Amino acid sequence: MVGGGCEQTSVSRVCVELVRDETYYMRDGSCVLQVENTLFNVHRTLLSKDSSLFSSMLELPQGDKVAEGSSDSCPIHLNGENVVEFKNFLWVLYALPHEVCLVTSPQMDLERLSRLIDITRISFKYHFKSIETWSLDVITEHTSVTATSIASTTMNAHSAVVTTPQAIASNGALVSRLMRLAQLCGHEKLLSTMISVLRQLMSCSIRYAHLAMTLADGLDLRSLRGVAYFEVMQKSNAVVARGNSRGEDDHGNDIDKDARSTMLDSEGRLIVSHQQKSRLLTGYSRLSMHGCTQCWLEFWKEKTKSDSVLQHGLADVLGRLRAVAKEFGRWRSATYMHTDCRAIARKMIQDKVKIVEDSLVDYFADE
Repeated sequence: MVGGGCEQTSVSRVCVELVRDETYYMRDGSCVLQVENTLFNVHRTLLSKDSSLFSSMLELPQGDKVAEGSSDSCPIHLNGENVVEFKNFLWVLYALPHEVCLVTSPQMDLERLSRLIDITRISFKYHFKSIETWSLDVITEHTSVTATSIASTTMNAHSAVVTTPQAIASNGALVSRLMRLAQLCGHEKLLSTMISVLRQLMSCSIRYAHLAMTLADGLDLRSLRGVAYFEVMQKSNAVVARGNSRGEDDHGNDIDKDARSTMLDSEGRLIVSHQQKSRLLTGYSRLSMHGCTQCWLEFWKEKTKSDSVLQHGLADVLGRLRAVAKEFGRWRSATYMHTDCRAIARKMIQDKVKIVEDSLVDYFADE
């Protein structure tokens, strides 16, 4: 502890006890920074690297005033930061090569990934462009591995871990942090990867569907909003069908009144749309080149009325189309179709699923 410091607020001066950080308050440091109630004494040359915001900050003329950062009694205040995240950033400025190698090793764990997220966010804020690029590259490289681990853990219906809300909330927080970071830094590859992962996760837990709704609305992610609202709508209907009339999911989450109203309106539009979607795959002329049109029509007529398709509600256009795709994969009569026509038919269904997914956002758009 080094004594007190006073901060001016809109109401009064608030005095706090300041402490020197054990790791990054260096005896030969040349710039004192204050984050919360902690002082750091680091080297100006490192802070000024990469044409960072600190380089211009430290070059500002001070006149007759005592230069900010020159002592414990006159530190540079970094508002909006917390000590843990800022220490993670300072770590990369001072890390030795073998320490950096540990962070970039294939065995990525939550602690190291969290450190990289902190490094990236603060590098972006203070314009350390090369560090930001490096950390984003490392995160992106490991995201697919980490994301697969998250998805497989959560999607394993036989695992006791998935049943604990703590595990789900923990993974959800990680997905949220990565998506917000990608959006903040404008990193399209990381953002699209995390959207893909979240779409997998929300099909297994309504908690992730709610998270997807929140992120889609908060970050204005059109590609995620439609499928997120659709997933919540379908799972909420399943809850009501099981006798929960309060509009809560399996974890007791109340569904927002406005969101529920949007879903009810959207459900009606989707039911009307289903009648059109159920006919759209019958008009493809490309199957006629080998005389397979009649074979396809017979399949469509039979399978769209099968139990595996009809078990999905009228508004569940996606569920019905995916069920049709599975039926086509099992369809024995498909052997009578020409190889080219089978490929065309399979591609038709896949394309239609993608078209419906992309158009869902229009059904849930605010009127």
